[in-house]
Amino acid sequence: MNRYARVTFLVALAVSLSALFGPIALAQEKKSFKVGYSLYVGFIPFVWMQQSGVMKKWADKYGIDVELILVNDYVGSVNQLIAGELDAVGVAGMDALTMPAAGGVDTTVFLITDYSNGNDAIVSKTAKSVAELAEKEVFLLQYSVSHYLLNRALVLNDLPGVGALTTTNISDSEVSAAFLSQPSLEHVVSWKPMVSDMLAGASGSTVVFDSSKIPGEIMDVFVGKTETLQANPELGKALTGAWYETLAAMNADGPEGKQVRTVLASAMGTDLAGLKSQTDTTFFFNTPAEAAAFLSSPKTKEIWDYVRTFSFEQGLFGQGAASVDAIGIEFADKSVLGDAANIKLRVDASFAALGAEGKL
Repeated sequence: MNRYARVTFLVALAVSLSALFGPIALAQEKKSFKVGYSLYVGFIPFVWMQQSGVMKKWADKYGIDVELILVNDYVGSVNQLIAGELDAVGVAGMDALTMPAAGGVDTTVFLITDYSNGNDAIVSKTAKSVAELAEKEVFLLQYSVSHYLLNRALVLNDLPGVGALTTTNISDSEVSAAFLSQPSLEHVVSWKPMVSDMLAGASGSTVVFDSSKIPGEIMDVFVGKTETLQANPELGKALTGAWYETLAAMNADGPEGKQVRTVLASAMGTDLAGLKSQTDTTFFFNTPAEAAAFLSSPKTKEIWDYVRTFSFEQGLFGQGAASVDAIGIEFADKSVLGDAANIKLRVDASFAALGAEGKL
């Protein structure tokens, strides 16, 4: 799972994308679309959408074809969106800002799937509180949402963010084994299933902070190029309709729901209990009304302000960004955070609102 596999190349990526791809070509109406997603609990319902025919049903309704593609390389999937090889992709909200948007690609969030509600956590063998992490060494995937989580935990505990300690980069594929095998590696930030593995394998280790303390801030969304979605709103409508029908099937009681969850657990390489462990700490927006309300809320602006401030301070806007306002973020009510003349990320609640009104 590479949902969070954003690393130090991001700065160089942000600087170079505009030059690589130049002005965005004028979008045209089209009938066939490719949508990429990664193997992460917040996106895993897409497996059922594809296998069950729910996606085809909704695509047929709008007279289009939609191919859902599981992409093993998370960063590669975002780059495929930027290059025009995908029409939409599942991505963490922070990455939507620091990858395509910071690279100069006008991008729209048109579907929010979930937010981490305890999946992401700071785990320690010795510390019992966030305050005890001060001046210590913490291992994590730098410039990822793990880094963001650590910063928020420190600030909320009256410490000056990640400057209060030392962070050391470690890949998501190595963190669990390293934590379990190296006594000197005492503090890490990671996510499930690795968090569960570390807690079970290192006696006495505890969670000193998790994402349930910052609800909504580590969100997962689907984004597309703004011009593509404006020229082809059928894509957003079909995906949104299919998503909520799939969530209803996943959450159903009885044999039908169990069948769906069994398929999803298998796709995740776990069993029903393992899937439940991850879904229990993931807040899914189970109805379009919930999603529309979240995307339109003043709290969402506050969250994006936290995210953009951290991203700028870590240099993820690129070398040319002179201030935190360098990139404009437009919200559902058309208000803008940052440079209104350089809007590169748009939060669009219209598709969720259509679903809430029964108009999809």
